[in-house]
Amino acid sequence: MLRRLKRVQDDCALVGFSTSDDAAVYRLRPDLAVVETVDFFPPVVDDPFTFGAIAAANALSDIWAMGAKPLFALNIVTFPRELPVSLLTRILAGGQRKAAEAGVPILGGHTVQDPEPKYGLAVTGVVHPRRVLTNAGAREGDVLLLTKPLGSGIATTAIKRGVAPKDLVRRAVRVMSELNMASGEVFASRRFRVNALTDVTGFGLLGHLWEMMSAARKRARLFLERVPIIAGVPELAAREVVPGGTKANLEFVGAKVRFPRGLPGHIRWVLADAQTNGGLLASVPRSQVQRALSLLERAGVAAVAVGEVQKGRPGIDVV
Repeated sequence: MLRRLKRVQDDCALVGFSTSDDAAVYRLRPDLAVVETVDFFPPVVDDPFTFGAIAAANALSDIWAMGAKPLFALNIVTFPRELPVSLLTRILAGGQRKAAEAGVPILGGHTVQDPEPKYGLAVTGVVHPRRVLTNAGAREGDVLLLTKPLGSGIATTAIKRGVAPKDLVRRAVRVMSELNMASGEVFASRRFRVNALTDVTGFGLLGHLWEMMSAARKRARLFLERVPIIAGVPELAAREVVPGGTKANLEFVGAKVRFPRGLPGHIRWVLADAQTNGGLLASVPRSQVQRALSLLERAGVAAVAVGEVQKGRPGIDVV
C-alpha cells in the first residue's frame, strides 16, 4: 500500500513512513523537532477503565520509542450508539489516568459513531533533532535489549474466548498497562549509546526486529531461551489460542527468519505475537550493555539481552 504513495520531499521531515518507524519527526528549528504519533484499537480487555489505560499507554509508547518527551495528547474515539455513554466515560477516565501518570494532559479529541468501540490517542512530543532515536541505526556487534515479556496478544485472545486463567489475566494486564516511560527516559538519557530503538507492538518481536534489521541492512541473532514470555502463554499457543494478527505476522516475516529445526509452531507464534503496548527493543553497543542494564534496573525496568546484531543479509536467525 505505502509503495504506491510518493515519498515526502521536505528537508524538515526527519522521519516519515519510509522505514516503518514509530512516529513522525519534523524539525521546527535547529534545536527543536516535533514528534507526532497516533494509535487506537478495539477493546483488548473487558473492563472499560483498564482498556482506556492500556490504549493510552500504548499510544504514548511511540513517543518514548523515538527518544522524545511527550507534551500533550488528543483522544480518538469511535463508539456505537447502542452502548451506554457511561462505558465511554470509563474508557476516557482510564486513558486520562494513565496519561496523567506520564505527566501528559489530554486536551481534547474527536469522536464518531461506529458499530465497534475503539479508543486511543494522538500524541505530540518534542526532541532535539540530533537526539532522535530511530529503528534504523543498528550496528554490527550491537546487543539487543528487550524491556517487557511477550505474549499479550495471545493472552487477550484467551480473555476474549473465556479461557484465560485469572492469574494470566493479571500478568497480561500489568504488562500492557505499564508505561514505557522509565525505559524510554533511560534510553534517551545519553548516558550510554543507543544505535536503534523501537517498541514491540502489532508486528510482534519478529516483525519489529525485521524492520530494524532491514533498515540497518544487518542480520539479527535471537537467543530463544533468553526471550521473556508471560507465564502461561506458550501453553495457550499450543492450544491454538492465537489471534489472527499473530498468524499474519508469522506468515509475513517467516521467510526472513531462520528457525531451529524442529521448533514447535506455537513457539514461532509467540515470537511473532501481536503485542499491545509491548516493551522497547534497543540496539546498544556491546561495550555499553552492562551500563545500560544497570541504569534500566535502577529505573525499575527488567530488561533482558535477547540477541545481537551481525553482518549479513537482512534477516533473523533464531538460535
